[in-house]
Amino acid sequence: MKPVTAAAKDVHPVIVSAATIACGFMRSMTIKPYTTKLRQREFELLRNCRNPPVVRCQVFREKGLGTMPTIVIGGFVPDATETVEFQRPLLRRYGNIYYLNYPRHGFSAEMFSAQLADLIDDIHHQGMKPLIMSISFGSGILLHFLKHAAENIHEKIRGLVLASPVICTDDLIRPSGLKRAGIRFLESSLQKIINADPQRQDDLEKQVERSRRCFQALFAAGAENRVLNSRHLAIRSKIMEVLARTSAMGGYERVKALRDLEFPDRGWSLFSGPVLTLLAENEQDILVPTSPTLALFTMPERYGELFPNCRVKKVLTKLAGDRVPHASLIFHHDAYNPLLESWYDKLSQPLLQIAV
Repeated sequence: MKPVTAAAKDVHPVIVSAATIACGFMRSMTIKPYTTKLRQREFELLRNCRNPPVVRCQVFREKGLGTMPTIVIGGFVPDATETVEFQRPLLRRYGNIYYLNYPRHGFSAEMFSAQLADLIDDIHHQGMKPLIMSISFGSGILLHFLKHAAENIHEKIRGLVLASPVICTDDLIRPSGLKRAGIRFLESSLQKIINADPQRQDDLEKQVERSRRCFQALFAAGAENRVLNSRHLAIRSKIMEVLARTSAMGGYERVKALRDLEFPDRGWSLFSGPVLTLLAENEQDILVPTSPTLALFTMPERYGELFPNCRVKKVLTKLAGDRVPHASLIFHHDAYNPLLESWYDKLSQPLLQIAV
């Protein structure tokens, strides 16, 4: 598909629309719903859950060629299935891709953890160890999962990729006494959702709608002055659909899950296997200056306690004036993908040696 400029979109709306629909259709043919065969933890929770479908993640699978599968955990938006659109060909070279999409009308960190553990067991039962790739908010709930997961679950994980990790609320919202320079739109939106009364539907919907506009603005800013191809447009359509269909309670419970996350204590390891942390050039545009996660990954002696086998890489652009913002895997895939490819190659070498 040829790239589509803003002008071309105005002149040829029918052609652009057809290309976008075709791209979306092709994605739906390869990314399919997946049901894990081992679901013991999920079923245990469902028996005690009053409204189970509301808090269950949707699991999808895309078949790959290798034996090192990847589990993708997205941020607030877009869904995991859209977040790595421009990494999919790379990840498929190493194995299947599994996606965990958050529910639209609720969220439960407990249910997420149960489904993730069941999925890891399911993949391990197939004779493979997955690599888990988390983005932004997804890294926070992943670390929460690892903190409480049994050791035998840790042993079944090949490694981690933490892309622009957000580990706790303090990464996005400053303490009240440190906001003299003004409050950012995202910071303000999240704070208002946290303070909203979930029993007052009108107030909750109002605050979540502010956040919808905030995420729409962030995507629009990323797309500004860029040549968008049909894949970009298909992903934009999906992102807007996710924002529109995620209910006020669904948005509130995701933010509540973030609020409940605790920054890891010092002095003990969260995961001893290989970890790659990718920090964008302009993380500070989203993460506040007082972010404990930004501070953590500037000090090897600190992050080495949590992740003894961790590498931290800065994601840099080669284009002047186009610095990489927070979790920009869609618009800056050319900066992310070489780092990911190098990491996957290194992790796959022991497997290749065993095969030989």
